[in-house]
Amino acid sequence: MVTRTVCQVFQRRFASTAAALRPSTAEVRSQRNAVFSREQARQRALYPRIEKIEVSMMGPGLDGTLLIMNKGMSTPLSCARHLTEHHMSNSALAIVDGEPWPLHQPLTHSCTLTLLTFKDSDPSLVNQAYWRSCAALLGQVLETAFKDDYTVELLSTPEVPVTSGAFCCDVVFDPRLDSWTPSEESLRSLTQGAQQLIHQNLAWEPLEVAPSVALEVFSHSSCKQEEVEQKASHSPKGTVMLYRCGDHVLLSGGPLVARTGLCSQYEVTALHSLGKGPWGHHRRAQGLSLPLQLQ
Repeated sequence: MVTRTVCQVFQRRFASTAAALRPSTAEVRSQRNAVFSREQARQRALYPRIEKIEVSMMGPGLDGTLLIMNKGMSTPLSCARHLTEHHMSNSALAIVDGEPWPLHQPLTHSCTLTLLTFKDSDPSLVNQAYWRSCAALLGQVLETAFKDDYTVELLSTPEVPVTSGAFCCDVVFDPRLDSWTPSEESLRSLTQGAQQLIHQNLAWEPLEVAPSVALEVFSHSSCKQEEVEQKASHSPKGTVMLYRCGDHVLLSGGPLVARTGLCSQYEVTALHSLGKGPWGHHRRAQGLSLPLQLQ
């Protein structure tokens, strides 16, 4: 009985201590990656047999081109590989049956497909996706900027129009940083972090998931869990879109471009205080960038 009581006391103390300790940034990222990979594998297993679909290409010089691809496996980027090096290297986004479609998202039915670039006559969709991607890249840098010394909570990314001149990312830092004002050197360090990711030319892997999966991915973030529920409630299919870039998993309100290497002349320019908010001291980081094709 004494032994059992001692064990129970120890377990309660251990549980309370564990609850008080926030997992490290590396542990959180590892858990998010594991859930993402598990769900990605589950979705791929839905297509155990190779079934063919017809993809009708649209766009300058491509009208009438018909590709035979693999259902649930082939992506718009796979289609680009069957065309030219130009289509491979310059495509940033796709239109599938009239809807924006990430280049790395598998095609699940016969469809029409248009590959989009930054030099199209109407690049508005690509520009919006690019601005959103630049903000995602900034969030990825901010999340790891302080290692495990200080916590960083990424808030929902504001949809800022391209004409505003800057992309933005909202964030809450550890309360110990509430009075911190970044120096020019700090901003340059954040810029260098982004440029390293750009140099790695990492893919933004899309994954459409049920809210329950996204809630598990962001089980360590009450802020992100609330955002998952909001996005799911406004989604016609009741799903949410996740992306993975390297070991960083994020929630996105719209399509991202294919890869970080499409970003160029990227610079983190400022970090503004938005004052007290529901999650703490809210701040807004902003930056500037131009696509690789438009230097």
